[in-house]
Formats: sequence, C-alpha cells, structure tokens
Amino acid sequence: MKKLDDTISFSCGATMKNRFMLAPLTNTQSHQDGTLSEEEFQWLTMRAKGQFGLVMTCASHVQAIGQGFPGQLGIFDDKHLEGHIRLAKAIQSHGSLAVIQLHHAGMRSEPSLLEGAPVAPSAIERKGARGLTLKEVKELRDDFIAAAVRAKQSGYDGVEIHGAHGYIVAQFLSQDINQRKDEYGGSLENRARLLFEIINGVRESCGDNFLLGVRLSPERFGMQLSEMKTLCQQLIDADKIDFLDISLWDCFKFPEEEEHKGKTLLQHFTELDFKNVKLTVAGKIHSAKEVTKILESKVDFVTLGRSGILHHDFPTKVMNDANFETISLPVSEEYLQGQGLSKKFVTYMKNWKGFVDSSQD
Repeated sequence: MKKLDDTISFSCGATMKNRFMLAPLTNTQSHQDGTLSEEEFQWLTMRAKGQFGLVMTCASHVQAIGQGFPGQLGIFDDKHLEGHIRLAKAIQSHGSLAVIQLHHAGMRSEPSLLEGAPVAPSAIERKGARGLTLKEVKELRDDFIAAAVRAKQSGYDGVEIHGAHGYIVAQFLSQDINQRKDEYGGSLENRARLLFEIINGVRESCGDNFLLGVRLSPERFGMQLSEMKTLCQQLIDADKIDFLDISLWDCFKFPEEEEHKGKTLLQHFTELDFKNVKLTVAGKIHSAKEVTKILESKVDFVTLGRSGILHHDFPTKVMNDANFETISLPVSEEYLQGQGLSKKFVTYMKNWKGFVDSSQD
C-alpha cells in the first residue's frame, strides 16, 4: 500500500516529499509583459504552504508569440528572471519542489495579445495561423531549451514540457493539424521529432540532475490513443525524462475511440513499462478516496487542478482525513479569494460552468 506522504525519488536525484502535485493552471494574474505579479506569487506559494510536494507554475510561454492568455507568466526573456528567482526560492522554502511548465500556444494563441499572426506547424486558416518555416521550427526548439536554462538559472528544480491540450508541441504531434512535408511532419517519428529534440537539448544544457517532465493528453486535437501510448513508451525507453504527466480530463473515463473502450484511459497507460520514469495523472480527482484509488494503480503521484484551486491545503486535508472531499460547487467569490485567488483569477474561473456562484453577479 502506497502511503500518501511517501518520499518519491526521481532518476535525476530530486526528491518529492509526498504524492501530491499542483497542476499547471491558467490563472491570468501576472503582468502583460510576462513578469511575475504579487497575486501569482501568493497563489503559488500558498499551495507550497498547503503541502503540495511539487508546485508547478502555470504554462509559461517560451516566445512572445506563444502567449496563450492574458496575464500569462513568461520565461522568454531575461527580464523575467527576477520574478522567477523569487518564486522558486519561496516555493522551496516550504519543502516543495519548484517546477515551471514551458509552453507555447501556437495556433491557440490569442491574436489580440500578439504582434503578428499566431503560428502553427502548418497554416490553419480557421485560426488565422501561419505555418512555421523550417528555420522557425529550429528557433522554437532552441527557445524551449533557452527557457529551461533560464529556469535553472532561476533556481527551479526542473521543468515540464507542455505537449498536451492542443498547444504547439501537441500540434506537431497531431496528424490532423501537422501537414508538414519535411522532417517534422508525416510519420509519428517525424511529428515527435521536435519534442525529442527539446528534451535532448534540455538534458544537454541543464544536466542530468535537473528534473524533467513531459505533459501529454491522449484525446482531442487529433490525438490518437495508440500513438500516444507508443510515444510514451518511446519517451520512457529513451531514459531522458524523470516523469510523464498524462492529462486524462477524467481519470475514470473510457476512451472516445471505439476500438479502445475495453478498458479505461488510465488502464491503457498504467499497462506501459515505466522503468525509471514516474507516472502522474490528472483528471477529476476530488476526494481522498479517489486519490487512494488512483495510487493503488501504477500511478506514482497525483496531479490536482480543481482540488488545488478549492483547497490550498488539499494534501494536508487528505493526509489527515481518509474521507475528505472537496467543497461542493458552486463556491462564492469570497471563498476563492480566501484560497488565494485574485479577482482576475476568480473572473477567469467564471468560465468554468457551475464553479463560481453566479447569484452574486
């Protein structure tokens, strides 16, 4: 039986004090130039105080043109270093690992936030996105690696490469979106080339003692479950990453693809041979019993989004109460502000149907 407060040791040498990770959550709280705001600092450090063993930042863009939402925390320029140095140190002061998620929204960038059109592996007319040149693909790869170097300079324990949810790495992985005819398009090997080159570059530039994870999602945006399982096993076998973060949307659901419905999405991934790589999953984990159920499979630690928003100290509550469940929705704006969400973040959460009590509006 896995204990919730078990220490987890990663291949790189980093240790995590328990089995709880804060998911990388969009919160729209930082400054328009990508520098850290006091609101985002408080939101994240409050989760470290609440005993999340690993606190991950929101998706942090590696190029200005990769901005996906207003108030996004950036890491594409040295002007961002001061805030990241402060944030990483504060998270670690509570005994948590500090990890930044590296991100580029690609065709999902918000045009009103950009100078120029959004970019994608190939032109996507419905999104107003232009296709990247081969030179720009290599620059994108290098900017992911440069952002990881900034993260290490800032004192973070590691980085996670965002390859999920239809953002640019996932766009390269997608047969539907990626129509390139060069070495970055066509076969799965070619479509995954960018991701592997980023991983190899981060390892080479940041060393073997730097925590490195990858987030993937097996459905939506043209993802095929069989391809994602193949890719995961290739990533594991390459032995360059420390953990895989699989965003399932719902850990207990069955796949959308008819031929894979014989077992849950979670079962499809836990049957892989993870060797030295740790597995974490996210998706509708709302109670102590659900945490335990997930960990009873081959999952090493849980990644929490909604539960981490509703309770800054969700890990503490679960470790102290085997019957703990998150507060019922909807919740008041005042409640969320008490959990460290700024007014901007609360406004963003109103986009989540039924999350914030609308009777106050």
